[in-house]
Amino acid sequence: MGSSDPISTTAEATTAGSVHVPPSPIATADISVVVLTVSDRSSRGEREDRSGPAAVEALRGAGIESIGRAVIPDGQEVVESALEDAIEAGADLVLTLGGTGVGPRDQTPEGTRPLIELELPGVAEGLRAAGTRKVATAALSRGIAGIGRPSSGGHRSIIVNLPGSTGGARDGVEYLMPLLPHLVDQLRGGDH
Repeated sequence: MGSSDPISTTAEATTAGSVHVPPSPIATADISVVVLTVSDRSSRGEREDRSGPAAVEALRGAGIESIGRAVIPDGQEVVESALEDAIEAGADLVLTLGGTGVGPRDQTPEGTRPLIELELPGVAEGLRAAGTRKVATAALSRGIAGIGRPSSGGHRSIIVNLPGSTGGARDGVEYLMPLLPHLVDQLRGGDH
């Protein structure tokens, strides 16, 4: 988006909290994202999905233009299959929203883990830490983050599990945006 991009990191370094993030030649407009809301009730039409639209709004506000979105039921196999589809479609970032708690159907991390080749524990820990500054129960999230195994064409995706609340979705996107261009640049072979 050039100089009007609110999250552009091409001119100077940004910070994520108090952590210095090096500049990246990747503009947010060049990053593709898939948002997967994981919810039995929303997938059956019994409850409106509010977290997916909240995440999309935050992503658009940060300059992301290519965004796909789907609502899927809870469950390890469904999550794993949807993630595989997003990776094969070439998404740079796949965000899951929901299924990270301790309920009997909260199996998003279990559906994500088989596809993670390199874990990013600092991202998951940072998301929880940022969340607990607003809501104490954010510490209960079992969400994980990492780099997915390559697609059949060799593309690598970043996968991040976020909470299913609208606030958790917005806050998660806000936390990730300063890190995302640098991370995508590295996955595309850029120097670090």
